[in-house]
Amino acid sequence: MLKPFYLISNIMNILFISLLVVIATSCVSCVYVNEQYCNPQPSILIKSFCLVTSLVYYIFMSRPNKIYLVDFSCYKPNINCLCTKEMLLERAKQFGFLSQENFILINKILDRSGVGPRTYVPEGLLQVPPKLTLEEARNESYAVLFGAVDELLEKTCVEAKDIGILVVNCCLFNPTPSLSDAIVNHYKLRGNILIYNLSGMGCSAGVIAVDFVKRLLQAHPNSYALVLSTENEISSIYKGNNPSMLLTNCLFRMGGSAALLSSHPSDRSRSKYQLMHSLRTHVGADDNSYKCVFQEEDDKEIVGVALSKELMNVARDALRVHITSLGPLVLPISEKLKYVKNLFERKVLKRKIEGYVPNFKLAFDQFCMHTGGRAVLDRMQKSLELDDFHMEPSRMTLYRFGNTSSSSVWYELSYCEAKGRIKKGHKVWQMAFGSGFKVNTAVWLALKNVDTKSLKNPWMDEIHEFPVPMPTNKHMIKA
Repeated sequence: MLKPFYLISNIMNILFISLLVVIATSCVSCVYVNEQYCNPQPSILIKSFCLVTSLVYYIFMSRPNKIYLVDFSCYKPNINCLCTKEMLLERAKQFGFLSQENFILINKILDRSGVGPRTYVPEGLLQVPPKLTLEEARNESYAVLFGAVDELLEKTCVEAKDIGILVVNCCLFNPTPSLSDAIVNHYKLRGNILIYNLSGMGCSAGVIAVDFVKRLLQAHPNSYALVLSTENEISSIYKGNNPSMLLTNCLFRMGGSAALLSSHPSDRSRSKYQLMHSLRTHVGADDNSYKCVFQEEDDKEIVGVALSKELMNVARDALRVHITSLGPLVLPISEKLKYVKNLFERKVLKRKIEGYVPNFKLAFDQFCMHTGGRAVLDRMQKSLELDDFHMEPSRMTLYRFGNTSSSSVWYELSYCEAKGRIKKGHKVWQMAFGSGFKVNTAVWLALKNVDTKSLKNPWMDEIHEFPVPMPTNKHMIKA
């Protein structure tokens, strides 16, 4: 059955072409009057009608397609993947590579990280001895991605053959054939599908993928796009003793998400959200920013991801650049005027005053800030002057699921939905940091109230247990 947009578009095309034919015929038609050539001109009314119709046609056909988030899903591993802090420390001992000093360090990191006692790791890591093979890494990614997509297709009732665009992002695990190829093979997607595999882009790749898909859907109207975000824990485990590389072993956990985006205008009525803005900021031209999250070999030639001591300062400075660009898009006029006034006083009048931090609570109703770690969340809360309520989805996601990398912002949105916080007209801010160094934003407009009674997401069977008490403010990092 044809979508309503197709019918309207086809009718507009037919009417416009027919009108052009009529006008052209009137302009070039000729008759012989007294054996002389005569070119009658179209009337002013016809000319005006033609002009107005052309303008309407141009506006209708050239406006950007609106992008809708039909629905999304987040993978919740089975109970066999459940891992406590004690199990994690026991497996670290069984690995046998950790020095006693670093074992004590890991214990301290786990206590202060904000990660709770019940998170998920791949089954290969829980085996004795741990199984860190390519096959196990594939099994981990397949379980996460196939599980998320299965749930999403069930929710949306969209057939796999209707998907025209596929974007998969996974930073460190890049097998051949690619993960996007595995999705095409498993779901028997159509032969002319546009597939893309994003790698090495860090925890912000989930938001980057949304921005990428937005551009693709605007170039390919009336299409469905599937966005998959995950990270592979087995392939990213660091088996050395460099303290700056051990942090990733403590924070990252198993997880992934799937989101279905559409440029079909008729999908608005059944979609949860509309994409209002997407913004990307890259500060990688600065060497300090570029190297603050860096995959390299340690002195024993063991590969790991090193986190620089400058990471927090880099994140703070990148955030300032980012919100300077984001503010004019989303802030009310009152906040814009306050910012301009403060800027004028500092730059023109040379007054020694603090820079004005706009009140983003006036622009957004829900905040989904990437769960990089408790220190990162503390820094963002202080920089943006947010309340504990606004940071709750991020802190609870870190506590319950750990850092799931690029999919973390989707677990946070799931938390907001499970708590019944999403109401029609609400604006949601998803923001994530990534290596390189990048800050990326997606702004969503809720198109309906989210009904928690029929909701299916990873929080629903335990949402009554949250939020849990978190010691945040007294540990707030000083700027």
